[in-house]
Amino acid sequence: MMAIVFVFALMGNAALAAESKDAMVRIVHASPDAPAVDVTVDGKTVVEGAEFKAATDFMAVPAGDHKVEIYAAGTVEEGKPVISTDLTVEAGKMYTAAAINTLDNLELQVLNDDTMVSERKSKIRVGHFSPDAPAVDVAVKDGDVLFPGAEFKGVTEYMEVDPGSYDLEVRAADSMDSVLDLAGTELKENMTYTILAVGFLEKDPALDAIVLEDPMMPAGMPKTGMGGTSETAQSTAPWAIFAAAAGLGALIIYGKKKSAQ
Repeated sequence: MMAIVFVFALMGNAALAAESKDAMVRIVHASPDAPAVDVTVDGKTVVEGAEFKAATDFMAVPAGDHKVEIYAAGTVEEGKPVISTDLTVEAGKMYTAAAINTLDNLELQVLNDDTMVSERKSKIRVGHFSPDAPAVDVAVKDGDVLFPGAEFKGVTEYMEVDPGSYDLEVRAADSMDSVLDLAGTELKENMTYTILAVGFLEKDPALDAIVLEDPMMPAGMPKTGMGGTSETAQSTAPWAIFAAAAGLGALIIYGKKKSAQ
């Protein structure tokens, strides 16, 4: 199964973010054996009931230091977070904060997002967040390796490619042994993609992928506030209201990809 996130956003959102001097942050639940979670930022609940593979909308966060806490869903009032960590963000930048690893070793990994891409090109990167999988290569099916030797918790650099439909696969590093079929991966022009390998190689939930898709940030615009998706209900903190007002919309589709013919 591949979890694909399609994003629709208004360009005006970037201008609003620039004026507000905020950062934009989204949160992804990528821990395969963790239950649904609630997330608070500086004591305010910003996500409720997010299940494995859910990704939030980008939310506007004032630049500076923030306390991020993750709770088992419905337990915020008990004051016993599973994770409590500090997050520092800069104005005009975008971040993806992913809860990764197993429940017993849960941690927050922060990715710096970059939606700048050459016109009529696509840009893609890969994150390895499967706790029991060895180092992997991401390659064209039966063809060349695009991202070699990605290890657990590792995130590759972005790569620009021509838009189109690609039959990709995840292989055990330095082999032709496919562990995850990503046939039919659509890369649209003027979009950036982050593919996160999640789940377990040897047990359930099985190895899967989350694909986060963001529109291109046009040249000359600050790197702020584009896109995002939400699979779960959210309670939006006051500082996030303008993100919703900017016209963020989302659709998440979970569908099984067929192998290339």
